Order: sequence, then C-alpha cells, then structure tokens
Amino acid sequence: MKKLSKLAVTAALGMMVLIAGAAQAATINLAEWAYNQDGGISSVYSGSGFDSATGLGSLSFNVSGAGAHEFIAYFDHEIDESINTFFNEYGVTSGTPDSIQSWEIDEPGWTYGDIYTNLTSGALDNTNGVPATAPDDVSMAIGWDFSLVAGETAKISYFLTTTAPTGEFYLEQFDPDSQASIFFYSTYAVGGGGTQVPEPSTLLLLGAGLAGLGLYGRRSRSKKVTV
Repeated sequence: MKKLSKLAVTAALGMMVLIAGAAQAATINLAEWAYNQDGGISSVYSGSGFDSATGLGSLSFNVSGAGAHEFIAYFDHEIDESINTFFNEYGVTSGTPDSIQSWEIDEPGWTYGDIYTNLTSGALDNTNGVPATAPDDVSMAIGWDFSLVAGETAKISYFLTTTAPTGEFYLEQFDPDSQASIFFYSTYAVGGGGTQVPEPSTLLLLGAGLAGLGLYGRRSRSKKVTV
C-alpha cells in the first residue's frame, strides 16, 4: 500500500530574471511549492541549484525502500503579476510522458481547479485544465509512480527553467502579455544505492501537511482547499 506524507515550502519573493528570447526581463514570483513523498522511507534531497525566490532551478531527491512509491512535486508561479495580473496565463504540454509519470496543469483551487485535491490524494489526472482557450491562474505538478526492490535507490530531479528542454516531456506556463514562459520537467533514474544527496540548510520543511499557504490572502478571490 502506498503511503503519502505531505511536506511543503512557501516563498513570496519576486525577482527579475531574463527570459530567453524576450526583449525585457519579466518578474517571476513563486507563490508556493510543495512535494509529497512516501512515508517511512529514506529520502534526502538537494536544493543547491534551486532559487527559492523565483522558483527556478533544480531539485533532486533520492528515494529508497523496497515496495511501491509515489512522488509528486507541485509549483504555483506568477509571471508579471503586478503588471498584468495572475489569471491571464495558460498551460501547454510538449512530448510524451513516461509510462510511470503523471502530471497536471490546473487552476490551483481558488475557483474550479482540483490539482490540490489530486496532489494530496496522490492522483494527478494528466489533464490541462487551463488551456489557451481558457486562461486563468496556472499551477503545475509532475509525479512518478514506481516500485523498488531492496537495495535500489531512485533519483528524481525536477527542473524549472525559462528555456525549453530538448527531448523531455514538459509542462509550460505561458504569459501571453509578457511573452514569457516557465518550463517544468522531471527525470527519473534507478541505481543500486550509492551516496545520498545531502540535505541543504536553506530550505524549510513543514511536516504537518500542506501548511503555511497563507500567501493567498494577497488576492481578491478566496480559495477552498481540503487536505
């Protein structure tokens, strides 16, 4: 039986970053991010390549323990929110996901989105709920559903960049007013153990569910979340 515990981190600092191919910088703000991991297993991570202010960069996790596992990462970014609001964006997918990979693009639950419910239940629905024909507030999640035998370790890495990857299935959050994009993709590999990835001291883990998400008070719409 799969076990899920919820750990969350939030950040609300905006920062100017250069968008590849854009004439000017866009302000990318990370509203929140969270990851679910199996309970009762050995899992360590590295966030040395991740900017918690912008939410860009990479995060890597080592997961071990014989049996079935599910690992999901969720991000809610805003692009140029102070200039053109947060509900003008839409999502795009490119490529074909791996057979053990799940994903979702959706409105984060303020009005109609079910990505939060699916995240906490460990069941992303592999759909884009915010297509170009219905722009709104965009959030994205990617998960892996896999099994390990004794002695195996899975390395799961997540990447958030302003440059489209080559040869990877990815999710894209696009701001048509700014012509800026955030690309989200993930890799998975299994080995026979080895050195664990050290835990950085710069990231705060909250172990009591998807907590600390009071940042939504800055918006005019109210959000209903069932955890």
